[in-house]
Amino acid sequence: MAKIQFQAEAQRLLDLMINSIYTHKEIFLRELISNASDAIDKIYYKALTDETIKFNKDDYYIKIIPDRQKRTLTITDTGIGMTRQELEENLGTIAKSGSLAFKQEHEIKDGYDLIGQFGVGFYSAFMVAQKVVVISKALGSEEAYKWEAEGVDGYTIEPCAKEKVGTEIILHLKENTEEENYDDYLNEYQLRAIIKKYSDFIRYPIKMDMTKTRLKEGSEHEYETYREEEIINSMVPIWRKNKNELKEEDYVNFYHEKRFGIDKPLAYLHINTEGAISYRAILFIPESIPFDFYTEHYQKGLELYANGVLIMSKCADLLPDYFSFVKGLVDSEDLSLNISREMLQQDRQLQHIAKNIKNRIKKELERLLKSEREKYEQFFQTFGRQLKYGVYMSFGRYKEVLQDLLLFYSSTEKKLVTLDEYVARMPGEQKYIYYASGESIERISKMPQTERIADLGYEILYFTDDIDEFAVRMLHKYKDREFRSVAGSDLGLDDKEEKAKNEEADKEHAEIFKKMQDVLGEKVKAVKASKRLKSHPVCLSTEGDLTIEMEKILKNMPNNLTIKAEKILEINTEHEVFSALQNAFAHDEEKFKLYTELLYNQALLIEGLPVEDPVELTAMICKIMV
Repeated sequence: MAKIQFQAEAQRLLDLMINSIYTHKEIFLRELISNASDAIDKIYYKALTDETIKFNKDDYYIKIIPDRQKRTLTITDTGIGMTRQELEENLGTIAKSGSLAFKQEHEIKDGYDLIGQFGVGFYSAFMVAQKVVVISKALGSEEAYKWEAEGVDGYTIEPCAKEKVGTEIILHLKENTEEENYDDYLNEYQLRAIIKKYSDFIRYPIKMDMTKTRLKEGSEHEYETYREEEIINSMVPIWRKNKNELKEEDYVNFYHEKRFGIDKPLAYLHINTEGAISYRAILFIPESIPFDFYTEHYQKGLELYANGVLIMSKCADLLPDYFSFVKGLVDSEDLSLNISREMLQQDRQLQHIAKNIKNRIKKELERLLKSEREKYEQFFQTFGRQLKYGVYMSFGRYKEVLQDLLLFYSSTEKKLVTLDEYVARMPGEQKYIYYASGESIERISKMPQTERIADLGYEILYFTDDIDEFAVRMLHKYKDREFRSVAGSDLGLDDKEEKAKNEEADKEHAEIFKKMQDVLGEKVKAVKASKRLKSHPVCLSTEGDLTIEMEKILKNMPNNLTIKAEKILEINTEHEVFSALQNAFAHDEEKFKLYTELLYNQALLIEGLPVEDPVELTAMICKIMV
């Protein structure tokens, strides 16, 4: 029988199809199953207007048949089938879609949406098959036809015998190579995995004979294998069910089935949005953090489905980075996909869905914060750092979105509080939001720099995450209240009497402070009388935007930045140690230098900074003891 040549410059186009359009070879099964689903849908649509057609969903299915001996993979369906003319038009003309033509002819807009509208999915079979045979009998036809092709050389069509309406596609697999083992597509468990991954929510049963094991009758130890037909796909996805029909355990089971995590989700969202762009989504906030969450290997994103068929396993564009901990999926019939249906053609549709999802996640977090505070605090302990990164990234672009979701430990409340709660408690005379940074709550509570602010009865926020100060610098203000570090050079206290007292102390002890700075050299920018110390003799404060905690963080970064904070050594002139310093200044220059170095090293230790020369420090302590 003479071969018929493909239309539309088929050799070049088919070669492009096989080698360029699809990223993964396993996609072929998704495409053929989607076409089979469309074929059944067409009968459904005809039944709506033709009373002679009785559509009983139980009579329609797709079946996958691997044959290891013949090295063939067969995909059959009980759909509408194709006439000879339709075989020529749909399979002989590449990029002519029978589904699209059917949709346009019947003006299908709502209800079941046909999946394949590009007319190219069928040819993905040639990625794995050296020969493809299609046997089809159309609804209402007495004749059946066999279409057969090997690669791009052309195809043949001839009459054949087929009892029932539907289509049977037989793939004769390519020979194995070093790079590709095509026998994998004959492994029933591999096929099951591919079907579950891409076509789990096709609305019709996908059947396959599976090998199973059981105890032999009458035996306690001997097993036997047997074959049993099994429906592989779930068919009706949970997100298409009515929320009222579902219980919490249904969502938890789905979370585990999709392997979003082994934990129990802390919260979930079931979204069904109708409008210019309609979509359904199920989103989960995990209870525990993935082990690789803060590594370069972690991939954020939601599963993206188009009409129940998986398009992308990780669609990163659906989630902002600051909500990258969210798991789940989105399904929409309104997406404009590219020809391979592996990516989107238009960003506008995705942006619209992503914006709505972002807002829904934020509202859910706000609900937890307001109504389930304990659960929200549990969430924040796990993922709060990511929200703070969100405030810091992009130069504070998202700070307005996230600032009310932040929590910090309070010095007065002894628990996590929001910025709004802090501001609401501020006394009338307090102008600034005060914070202190350190490695732990216990360490911060003992910092000398907190004494003055604490004595005034002002609340202090404790920053224990390395990102905290960087995030607050991006916030700068909250409800017109500026942030101030208790270790900053200016606490913003308008106490004229106190200010005059400190200026007098600086003037009175100017020679001592100048001498101390000469001893310390570039280690400090200045030595001053302290405005904040009450019971402690010494501390370090800073000038400028870079604090000591920020300096420590930058030093630990991979590029080992050498940026240093401008340190001020503050001396409590009312402490008895200062009397000893004054005495040494007047009578013993060596002892004065010794005291100065000891006070500086003491300030370093209080800040958790490394002592520059531990051996020298121990020698100085020995001198004092002797």
